[in-house]
Amino acid sequence: MAMVTSLVNERPVVIFSNSSCCMSHTIKTLISNFGANPTIYELDEHPNGKQLEKELRGLGCKPSVPAVFIGEELIGGANEIMSLHLKGELVEFLLKANAIWV
Repeated sequence: MAMVTSLVNERPVVIFSNSSCCMSHTIKTLISNFGANPTIYELDEHPNGKQLEKELRGLGCKPSVPAVFIGEELIGGANEIMSLHLKGELVEFLLKANAIWV
């Protein structure tokens, strides 16, 4: 978990993704459309992508991408992010992490 932890430290929004995953693309677009500038790691293009994917699975990410961290906290994958968005709570998470400003 050390590699994932070091990559999410002190960044408001981090998304672990796969460049060919349509759900990853959807989540990256959704979060960016709120004005956030997420740090994105494409696991299929990252030199340590396999190790990162293994760590994400160890944290409970199934599937491993997209995996979204907001304020250094694992929020979850596409289902969790879309649920927060539909309940109107995603913006609150982004504001609290200083990923966006009103």
